[in-house]
Amino acid sequence: MSLKVGDIITFERDFTARDVELFTEISGDEGIHHLTPDEQGRLVVQGLLTATLPTKVGGNHNVLARSMHFEFLRPVFTGDTIICEVTIDQFEIQENKNNRTAITASFICKNQHEKEVLKGNFAGVIL
Repeated sequence: MSLKVGDIITFERDFTARDVELFTEISGDEGIHHLTPDEQGRLVVQGLLTATLPTKVGGNHNVLARSMHFEFLRPVFTGDTIICEVTIDQFEIQENKNNRTAITASFICKNQHEKEVLKGNFAGVIL
């Protein structure tokens, strides 16, 4: 798929307790809120685990990220469905840089209640 400025790519994911458990093992992020369920039986999903949604979209298009900015707006809990919408803001071949393609994109992630949980942007090159 060839990208162009203005394209919007979406990706959706449900987060589970197993996801949080595995990410805790890998990251070492063992905050009590990631290990102890709340009164509704939910765990708080690590922010950087939530941030894997826009990075997955970048990975699907072979983006080598140079910068990423995340603004965590509200917690994500196990059982939540998060929909990430990535908008391509820049996409151009850089002839003076070995014909690499520069890309910048912005994203917004919302939960199943249409509440924004994460927003930000990234920039890099397409390999």
